[in-house]
Amino acid sequence: MSSDAPIQDPAHDVLIIGGGLVGASLAIALDAQGLDVGLVEAAPVGALPPVFDQRNLSLAEATLNALQALGVLPLLRAPSGPIRRIHVSRAGDFGRVLLDAREHGREVFGRVVVARDFGEALEARLLQLRRLTRYRPARFLGLEEGDSGLRRIRVAEPGGERVLTARLLVAADGAQSGVRAALGIGARQHDYDQTLFVARLRTQRAPDGTAYERLTDHGPTALLPRGDGHYGLIHGVPRAQADVVAALDDAAFLARVQECFGWRAGRFLAVGPRSAYPIQRCVADALIAPRAVLVGNAAQAIHPIGAQGFNLGLRDALTLAECIAAGGGDPGADAVLQRHAERRGEDRARTLAFSDGLARLTASNTPLLRPLRSAGLVASDAMGWLQGWLVGGAMGYRGDVPALCRGRAA
Repeated sequence: MSSDAPIQDPAHDVLIIGGGLVGASLAIALDAQGLDVGLVEAAPVGALPPVFDQRNLSLAEATLNALQALGVLPLLRAPSGPIRRIHVSRAGDFGRVLLDAREHGREVFGRVVVARDFGEALEARLLQLRRLTRYRPARFLGLEEGDSGLRRIRVAEPGGERVLTARLLVAADGAQSGVRAALGIGARQHDYDQTLFVARLRTQRAPDGTAYERLTDHGPTALLPRGDGHYGLIHGVPRAQADVVAALDDAAFLARVQECFGWRAGRFLAVGPRSAYPIQRCVADALIAPRAVLVGNAAQAIHPIGAQGFNLGLRDALTLAECIAAGGGDPGADAVLQRHAERRGEDRARTLAFSDGLARLTASNTPLLRPLRSAGLVASDAMGWLQGWLVGGAMGYRGDVPALCRGRAA
C-alpha cells in the first residue's frame, strides 16, 4: 500500500517509525513472522533515506550472519571488502594491537559495504515483502490517547494528517527521536567536540584486508578496506577546526590525513567527495514504555570508533523480533517488552562502555596516561584471552546475541 491509498485508520500489529538501516531490517524480520507491519518513512517513493550515503559500514560477522538469513546480503550488487585483520595504534604511544582472523579460526572478522549500496539492497528486499504497508513520504507528528491495547500515532503525509494504530510502536527514528520525546523518555547526551570526515581514498597499495584505526589526540583516523579497491576513510578533527579542514583542497586534505595516519598503506593518491558529521553520544534513559520500544540510534547513538553503531542497532531489532515471536501473539505485551529490555542489557552496556571509554581515553592528551595506553596496547596484542575478548566484540558477539546473528534459525 502506498501513501496514495484512501485515508483511513489502519491497525497494525507493529508500526515502525523510521525506514533507515535498523527500521528496515526490523520490518524484514517481522514480516517473516506473518505480522501486519507498518513502516513510516520520510523518504519518498524512489528515494533512499539520507543515511544511505557514501559512508562505509563495517559489518561484523554476527551482522553478516543475520543479513544473510534476512535475504539482504544476496541483493548487494557492489562487492564488499573483507576485514581479515584489524590494526590499532595511537600516535605518540608505542605498541599496537594486531588481530588476525585466521588466528581465531575465521576467514574474516566482517565486511565493509558502502551505505548507499546497502540501502539499495534493503530497498530491494523490502519490495519483496507482501504484508508490509509503507507510508512514504510521511513523518511522525505525535501520539494520541488510546486504549490499553493500542497505540494511536499521528503522522503527516502529502495529502494531510492521519492516525494509525498499532499494538506496538517502534521508534527507529534516529538520535533526535521524536517518538522518544513524545513517550517522555529522557536521554543523556555528550558532545565529543569532534567532526568526522568521510570519503573514498585511493592509496599506493591496494587494500589487503586490513582495517586500520589510528588514534590521535583530536580523534580517530580509520581506513576500511572496500570491495572496489579503495579504502573508506574516516578522519576525525576537533570541531573548531572542521570548517578549516572542509575548505582544504584535495591535495592539502590528503597531506593532512597522511601526516595523521602514516605510511602503512603507502602514499595517499586521491580522495573522493567528502562528507562531514558532528559526533555526539545520546543514550536513552529507558528502552521501553507501554506498547512502545526504542531501537537503534533512538535507543543509543554512540561514537563510531570501533564501528559498533549499526551492528548494535541490528542486534536491538533482531532481539525484539525474537521476543515478539516467543511472546504468545501480542507484540506489545508488557512481558514481551520487559524481556527485550532484559536481553539487551548486557550487550548494550558493554558496547556503550567500550565505545565511550575508548573514545575518551584515546583522545586524551594527558601525559600521565601515555604509558598506561602504551602498556594497554602491548598487553592487548600479547595476551590471548584479551585478544579473544576484543575479537568477540569486533565480530558482534557480546552478551545475549540473537540466534540469526549466530548463524542459527530464530
